[in-house]
Amino acid sequence: MSTVIRTLLLASLLALMPIAHANEATRLKLHSSIAQTRPEAQQVEHFARLVDEKSGGKLKIEVYHSGSLGLKETDMMRIMKAGLVDMAFLYGEYYNRDAPALPAIYAQGAITEGSQHLEVLPTLRDLYSEAYAKWGIHSVGGVVAPVFDVGLHCKDPVNSLAQLQDKKVRVWSSHLVDTFKHLGISAQVIPQSDMYLALQTGVVDCAYYLSTVAKTVSLQEVTKYEAYLHPWAASPWIFGVSDKTWQRLSPEHRTILQLAGEEVWAETRDLAVDPERERLARSEREALGITMLPAFSTNDVKIFVSAANRAWEEMAERAGPEGLGYYRTVSGITHH
Repeated sequence: MSTVIRTLLLASLLALMPIAHANEATRLKLHSSIAQTRPEAQQVEHFARLVDEKSGGKLKIEVYHSGSLGLKETDMMRIMKAGLVDMAFLYGEYYNRDAPALPAIYAQGAITEGSQHLEVLPTLRDLYSEAYAKWGIHSVGGVVAPVFDVGLHCKDPVNSLAQLQDKKVRVWSSHLVDTFKHLGISAQVIPQSDMYLALQTGVVDCAYYLSTVAKTVSLQEVTKYEAYLHPWAASPWIFGVSDKTWQRLSPEHRTILQLAGEEVWAETRDLAVDPERERLARSEREALGITMLPAFSTNDVKIFVSAANRAWEEMAERAGPEGLGYYRTVSGITHH
């Protein structure tokens, strides 16, 4: 082959390369620690579809549920800062090792009415976005978790703090252990995966749990009574993009991520507080054999919230000035 022909062929190939590159979709990997069956996971898939639609297929999000990329949730701040994954579905309470102030942003007992959650959401989002930015993470909307009912699920009839005094209670965080300790009630953190067995074997007598989804973990098989205590102070999930990835994206692709994230945020915010959803869920649990007791009294709720607030402030103080600042900002809204 002559030198001229080789040169022409090489020039032709080089000319084609930008065209092929331009037609190739940009793909971003998104880590999520939650199971694909959870409602929040479906919202992550919805976000990925919106990005695909808005970009005309030129930007695609590949979602890896249940931590299937092999990344540890406790390491996520460091992973994102290093740019080892493009995106992550972030939940602030998981990162207390590297960002100890984050769990102090929001805590159980912060609200007693679902409407308070909607009022504080813009502040929560700002605080999380600012905190993630310190770790090289750009926030693009997210998922507002539903404000589910939280209740006590017990083997015996319990619907007062006095009746809990001689009971052992399962909770999901150290803040809640401290809250019940302030009330003179024994509580311990037991992972959701071990909760059923702990109730079945008598390790605990009651579970402090999200009542609306209690049937998904078969609580009706190991508890027979339920009493409503307060609404869930649910921290929002944030779609985070590593700044290293963000810098590589075109302005158009950045805008698409922001638009899709905002759309999911708005949709889930509008669905977060839904009394009819909670009513139907109670009916379903009753049909499964659960006896619905009268809710905890207004006075008991006030006492619980006071203890929860005390434990929240203590947690914030342990996290340092930043944590205390978060506590004062958010509690100033919810307890005004």
